[in-house]
Amino acid sequence: MSKYDFSKIKSALEKKGYIVSVFDCKELAAEYMNKEIDGKTVGIGGSVTAHQMNLFEMLSKHNTVYWHDEKPAEMSVMETRTAASRAEIYISSVNGISETGEIVNIDNTGNRVAAISYGPSKVYLLVGVNKITKDLESAIYRARNVAAPLNAKRLNRKTPCTIKADKCYNCNSPERICRNLSVLWNKPTGAEYEIVLINGALGY
Repeated sequence: MSKYDFSKIKSALEKKGYIVSVFDCKELAAEYMNKEIDGKTVGIGGSVTAHQMNLFEMLSKHNTVYWHDEKPAEMSVMETRTAASRAEIYISSVNGISETGEIVNIDNTGNRVAAISYGPSKVYLLVGVNKITKDLESAIYRARNVAAPLNAKRLNRKTPCTIKADKCYNCNSPERICRNLSVLWNKPTGAEYEIVLINGALGY
């Protein structure tokens, strides 16, 4: 993959108050985070990108990490999600991000968008180049019509979008996963936010 020019999105995000780190590959980004996060409680939201970066295995060696994808035997999924949202550090990927600096996420239970918006002292948001769009409208479109159907298919949900994983059908299925939409127009107050930009296609 050719090197993506992150200058425009990096500048837009920094003007909105975010710390921005740029990496040539997921391995360098993971190594950086592994060094930065030490001796903390860490929560991870539902994220294929975090899996691809092997973050749980790396961080668990010297942090207490809560992730419902790797939940402790003694905790339920909901208990693990709650512990993750109350951790000192929270890590999530994004479903769409515009070159103008708006960040979009779609969620089912709401634990991920809630924790991103409020609670932890620091939030890391992981961004592969495939998540970057021109503007807010296209970032929302991507979250609804690209990320959500692919995640529904990955989770084997019985929804219209899983058949072709091609678009959102705005269904009323009991197994619908797109129930919460979050847009960060600017960095929320009360916490430090770092956007980790990675030159590679990661997650959905």
